[in-house]
Amino acid sequence: MKFVFFGSPEFASIVLEKLIAAGFVPEAVVCNPDRPVGRKKIITPPPVKRLIASGKEHVEILQPENVNAIRDKLLAIHPDVFVVAAYAKILPKDIVEIPGLGTIGVHPSLLPKYRGASPIQGAILAGEKETGVTLYILDEKMDHGPILAARELELPIANLQFTKLLEKLAELGGDLLAETLPKFVAGEIVPKPQNESGATYTKKFSTEDAFVDEKELEDALGGSNPEAASVIYRKILALTPEPGVWTLRQAQGKQQRVKLLEAELHDGKLVLKVIQNEGQKPVKVG
Repeated sequence: MKFVFFGSPEFASIVLEKLIAAGFVPEAVVCNPDRPVGRKKIITPPPVKRLIASGKEHVEILQPENVNAIRDKLLAIHPDVFVVAAYAKILPKDIVEIPGLGTIGVHPSLLPKYRGASPIQGAILAGEKETGVTLYILDEKMDHGPILAARELELPIANLQFTKLLEKLAELGGDLLAETLPKFVAGEIVPKPQNESGATYTKKFSTEDAFVDEKELEDALGGSNPEAASVIYRKILALTPEPGVWTLRQAQGKQQRVKLLEAELHDGKLVLKVIQNEGQKPVKVG
């Protein structure tokens, strides 16, 4: 089986690591170019590139700004299938259709729920009690194609912070993919259409989405508004570290931005554990 893996961030790296550990090594990986990271803008390779570069397997690394630039290389591989996990770019139809068996997407939700850019954050914000991973065949619509396999995460997601849930779902996705790929290539799996009536959508969250009103925060901390406490708690779980939950407080006669980094929920009351005042380092509170 020949396949090419598309993906860049930590989620994709964990999925790929699981695949390689199971004996499925791609002919090539396609990931983002190295980017400047942090305040010092240090040029840094994406996690998928670091994984391949640190391993013993000979895998070609392709980092196009535009995937159309590597179309001829992809054709020359004669792949059976493409695998896409958090590539973060829309693949054009003529790329998706290169492999003989199509292109498989790894999506961290139980499709058709939480299609789009932020399925993990969306599930946390909605207070879902369960989520999972879906493998599906890419088509021209977003997260829309027929499903190959899906698996629920066998642990409660309540109180799981975004990065922890991402890691769990990536591990689950990698295991499910390693189990499903050979069966699909052998023709043992027939993709099933998604139920469109159950589709929900997510968006990329902005800094404004992560804002918490000071009065609502006070009520949540004081225990007078359990609903607000729950909403703010889920925001902190879902939107940390990015875009980062914040509020405005009066300090020395002016408004100051305060990041809410960690919290707990006790009997309907929000308890802050770590905050970061503007221009300062994070501090433990409470």
